[in-house]
Amino acid sequence: PNRYGSRAEAGFLLPGLMVALYLVMQWYPSRDPRSSNIAKFRGAYDAIVAATIAFLGVVHVLVLGKGLGWPVDITTVVFVCGGAGLVLLGNLLPLARSNFIFGIRTPWTLSSEDVWRRAQRVGGYALVAAGLLTMACAFFARPVGAAVALASVILAGVIPVVYSYVLWSGNRPGPPNTSP
Repeated sequence: PNRYGSRAEAGFLLPGLMVALYLVMQWYPSRDPRSSNIAKFRGAYDAIVAATIAFLGVVHVLVLGKGLGWPVDITTVVFVCGGAGLVLLGNLLPLARSNFIFGIRTPWTLSSEDVWRRAQRVGGYALVAAGLLTMACAFFARPVGAAVALASVILAGVIPVVYSYVLWSGNRPGPPNTSP
């Protein structure tokens, strides 16, 4: 906040982060106790990793372009690309199988395959809606558009978590009936 980055930082920080993120995301599934489930949706997982790396690449080009004087509105491009990423994630989320690194991972989804599957589907719908709204908000006035986009992303995260709890609590056996 108190200085501009150096040329080296501008040129290599985000690419270095992209490489590190890619390497971690390729290694990390092998550490999951349910790694056999990750193998079942590995194509979707790899697509999300690639989209994340591509998004960071777009941000890197935008930052360099802005530094070179390109007349680009970084916020609009980031909103559109971020929204598109949410739409992609929302479409791929229902393919995820129970694991500890990707998806709506709550105690309730991890304890029940049915709750996992249904929560991922609802999360997918919520993320697609948030992504479309975020893309539309790229063209609204900044304070209002940013607030609406942020609220939609927060709701897209909260809705499947609450839904997973409701499903799980409805599937639990109740206390034994001790009435006469």
